[in-house]
Amino acid sequence: MTRSRLAALLIGALVWAQPATAQSILRDAETEAMFADMSAGVVKAAGLNPRDMKVVLVNDDSINAFVVGGQVVYIHSGLIQAADNAGEVQGVIAHEVGHIADGHVISGEAAQKPAMAMTILSMVLGLGAMATGAGMAGAGIMGLGQSAAMGNYLAFNRTQEATADASAIRYLATAGLSGRGMLTFFRKLQKQEMRYRGQIDPFMQSHPLSGERIAHLTGDVEASPSYNAKPDPALEERFARVKAKLAGYVLPAEQTLRQYPLADRSLPAHYARAYAYHKAGYPDKADAEAEALVAARPDDPYFQEIKGQILLEAGRPREALVPLRLATEGSRQNPLIATTFGHALIATEDKANVPEAIRVLRVATQRDDDNPWAWMQLGTAYELTGDEPRAALATAERASMTGDPRTAVVAAKFAMAGIPANTPDWIRAQDIAMTSGDAAAADKKRRKR
Repeated sequence: MTRSRLAALLIGALVWAQPATAQSILRDAETEAMFADMSAGVVKAAGLNPRDMKVVLVNDDSINAFVVGGQVVYIHSGLIQAADNAGEVQGVIAHEVGHIADGHVISGEAAQKPAMAMTILSMVLGLGAMATGAGMAGAGIMGLGQSAAMGNYLAFNRTQEATADASAIRYLATAGLSGRGMLTFFRKLQKQEMRYRGQIDPFMQSHPLSGERIAHLTGDVEASPSYNAKPDPALEERFARVKAKLAGYVLPAEQTLRQYPLADRSLPAHYARAYAYHKAGYPDKADAEAEALVAARPDDPYFQEIKGQILLEAGRPREALVPLRLATEGSRQNPLIATTFGHALIATEDKANVPEAIRVLRVATQRDDDNPWAWMQLGTAYELTGDEPRAALATAERASMTGDPRTAVVAAKFAMAGIPANTPDWIRAQDIAMTSGDAAAADKKRRKR
């Protein structure tokens, strides 16, 4: 798994959650493949194209999911840990797809405008009262106005949430999937809400309370022709693996080892313990768990990947090459796995491995449009061969991708000066110089305001 920063306003969150701390996106080839497959049916049912939809994992231990615009659903790692099966996650995805298909993000932004106008008006009236000497009255006007604005906006949000719930039931039924998972997941949320009984004002929530949602949805879910549809055993196995791997990666090692004790000899348990032991500083135990996975299914690219990743992160890149090469080939050159393989080739500090690293990383960057780490590795490989212009181009790509237009412009212009004109790499550098130049100029104007 790899991390990248999440820079977006959270809108349309699904469920009750504590305030979020710093967040980052977790990228993992196996997890992303599972999300794509488990969401395809509901995405098609919503009249959308699965190739245009992404489900993204966010490193946050709260139980939450949200959309922020476009066709991207964000799922918190805490939600995966709280879910007991793939059906519960599919219900959440179906709900968020409902927000996207119904245009709720756009209409939600429009609903903010009257709420903001009401808030501003109350501030003007309140300040006017204060100016006449009625300080308490002025403060009261401001407080009531802001409370009314927030109440109206939250009521609008609750209507959208109920609509998304109804859409989710239709999508699940059309896809031949049971809505049982939606109900069981809302029951989990209801138990959480019960801890705060008496502290929750139902009129100041962005979502209907879970008890209300269960009451409204149960009849429609049970009436669905897909209500008794059986879960897909293969998908459930994949979910158990992903959940276990995620636990090993994001949870404290002690907690992971309690959840997956040594007595548990299942593949998910080996998965969880492999990275937990690695993270906790027990290399022999980590290697043994990874070997158990590979021994059970030597053709599984994800098991080869975790074996290679552990070896690489333990400072043993030469030993990591074999499993990572097998993982790359077995996954049909998955760009995330290939990037790790390319990194391992560079980390051997053997110049003979650099040409292969460049070939692997060029393919990875071409197949993944959101992988700044791959561009960093490709730039490093170019530097090792003395190809400074293409190293600069890789820097420009990464800077453009991570929102650093000034660095992107400087690096792209350097690349253009050293790459033959009108070649594909030169044209790409020119594109970055132009688009990033416009972005840098816009940033400069905003800072002056």
